Amino acid sequence: MILPKSQPLTFFTPQSIAGSGAPFFDTGISAGIPSPANDFDEQRLSLDQELIKNKAATFFARVSGQSMIGAGLDDNDLLVIDRSLEPTHNKIAVCFLDGEFTVKRLKVENGNVWLQPENPNYPIIKVSRENNFVIWGIVTSVIKKM
Repeated sequence: MILPKSQPLTFFTPQSIAGSGAPFFDTGISAGIPSPANDFDEQRLSLDQELIKNKAATFFARVSGQSMIGAGLDDNDLLVIDRSLEPTHNKIAVCFLDGEFTVKRLKVENGNVWLQPENPNYPIIKVSRENNFVIWGIVTSVIKKM
């Protein structure tokens, strides 16, 4: 099987714009029986406040490829990545491996590390001492376009 060459991630740093919050209805939107419109209490919501816990350590990057579709990360989705979080077993991480960035699920057992794709068409990567490997950050959220 020939696997597609991974494409580089494009990183963005978060920028806050004062007063940039969008209208937010805190009552929830019914996915069942409709709720009367007068039940809505309009507020302002900033995605920065919802998605970014540590601004100095948070970055955005676009997904490129299909290796994580089983985890809901599709091509061109926008990832929120926090570099201050501890990388642990089963977290989804952005890693730098042998000169390329990749996003995979961390599998850590008995001192060994594997990078687990969430697509059966991609191989599991066992990280060894010979690899140039850094866990760059932990994915905390994904932003999708519909």
